[in-house]
Amino acid sequence: MRSINEQGYHFEEWLTPSEIAKDVQQVAARINADYRDKEPLFVVVLNGAFVFAADLLRALSDVRCEVTFIRVSSYYGMATTGKLEFIVPLQQVVDNRDVIIVEDIVDSGLTIHQLKAHMRAQGASSVKVATMLYKPNKLEYDDAKPDYIGHEITDEFVIGYGLDFDGFVRNLDAIYKVKE
Repeated sequence: MRSINEQGYHFEEWLTPSEIAKDVQQVAARINADYRDKEPLFVVVLNGAFVFAADLLRALSDVRCEVTFIRVSSYYGMATTGKLEFIVPLQQVVDNRDVIIVEDIVDSGLTIHQLKAHMRAQGASSVKVATMLYKPNKLEYDDAKPDYIGHEITDEFVIGYGLDFDGFVRNLDAIYKVKE
């Protein structure tokens, strides 16, 4: 089992690259089935979801899709600020479109709750969520439960595979949990 130290914390590998690939394939298979012969708009939440989104989009075989990006922030360090900041707003028209929001992790659901409301206000026909990681015990907004989940996790802080610690370690090929 690999381990690393980052900013004074010790992290141990939790999901290996092959386990991540299996989760991505499972999510892609469900989206392929649900959106076969449709043209959804994937809205990738930067910065964290870019790695998952790249792998997920390449795994789609039966879906003709369009991709756009949005950048929001609600975290500082290991804690949420409780407030969503739009850094790069949605540039694409979503009116009468099926939208799939792609996230790296859903915990409290604040980001997804607000993004779904934003997409609906812009006229989206449907809004679903695909996430690599989901913390069901942390969810505070019922409408934020993801539709496509790579892996469920408890309340540990995780890094790697797009997930950062103050902007660093997104490039790790595995997902690591903090070890107390």
